[in-house]
Amino acid sequence: MNVYRMIGLCVLLSAQPVFGEIVEQSIQFDNGLGSAVLYYDDALKQANAGVIVVHEWWGMDDYTRRRARQLAEAGYSALAVDMYGHGKVAQHPTDAKAFMNAALSNPGAMNARFNAALAALATAPNVDPARHYAIGYCFGGAVVLNQARSGANLAGVASFHGSLGTEKPAAPGAIKARILVATGADDPMVPARQVGDFVVEMSDAGAELELLSFPGVVHGFTNPGASAKGEEYEMPLAYDAYADARSWQALLEMLAGD
Repeated sequence: MNVYRMIGLCVLLSAQPVFGEIVEQSIQFDNGLGSAVLYYDDALKQANAGVIVVHEWWGMDDYTRRRARQLAEAGYSALAVDMYGHGKVAQHPTDAKAFMNAALSNPGAMNARFNAALAALATAPNVDPARHYAIGYCFGGAVVLNQARSGANLAGVASFHGSLGTEKPAAPGAIKARILVATGADDPMVPARQVGDFVVEMSDAGAELELLSFPGVVHGFTNPGASAKGEEYEMPLAYDAYADARSWQALLEMLAGD
């Protein structure tokens, strides 16, 4: 009996993932499209989901990189991509808005950067080619939703406190990705009418949608630095620990295929 128990224990232990060091690798895209940072666990050899991470309107800062690292710590390869293209990071909302508007005014360059990120993700270690995902925060949430609307070959996208409006609604059957949206019910930047219109759009498009709306929660709720910025600039920005944890858990469930 003790021998059998020991054999069973050895089998159980051998089935557990072996975690190593998180590798951080800088990537430069061709044709001056900008850069990205790849994170992955060098001890994990089994193919798993790969995730593109798109930043808030502040730019690709430490918060963006931390989210990508968290995904690597969870067993996924994650690529934090600079959608502004030149390492721009804003400290003031005026600059952030200018950077964001400049990027949005050139959708061709944005699409080229996103496609370059997808190509880089496809060559990253241990990425399942059928399980490419994209997530975004604030500005980044709008970016990944627009990629889904355009029919990008993604298994899923997740938007956290991102804008849900669009001038080009998804055509019926165009969206291939599962959609996860987490939003603050009291976020004036993503008002209730915009949320309602988005739900109708996704329904008309035949998309698979999971919507999380958090009462009493405003913009930037996943970012621990949001509250200080909200106070400094008198903006509706505030961190919410519950909404952060619950929306992150929903993301992990999506990536796991639950």
